[in-house]
Amino acid sequence: MISPNLVILYVEDPARSGRFYEKLLEQAPVFQSPGYVGFAFANGLGLGLWSTAATDFVSGGTGQRCEIAIAMDGDDGIDALHDKWKAAGVAIEQPPFTAVFGRTFVALDPDGHRIRVCPPDK
Repeated sequence: MISPNLVILYVEDPARSGRFYEKLLEQAPVFQSPGYVGFAFANGLGLGLWSTAATDFVSGGTGQRCEIAIAMDGDDGIDALHDKWKAAGVAIEQPPFTAVFGRTFVALDPDGHRIRVCPPDK
């Protein structure tokens, strides 16, 4: 069975984005180079931040219709995380509201990638 284990976001400045996600996710990256910063999570998923200036390994694909989703239980916890991120200066694209799947909000990273916080699929 194939099991995806890495999400890559193309970013203008990997070091800047690495610092942003280090604060947001409250953990340090496991790998850093001038063109790439990588995070590893206990659940086996990885997050890679790859420089848009890289010319030797980046594919020519297009499109930015994706989100990183962080699943959290409890409306109060979701609202509290929104308040914490907003107070820290994180850009909020969509403030907390209750969607058909539950309480949610959307933040933006420095490159405009969406970070959705929502309840887990059950």
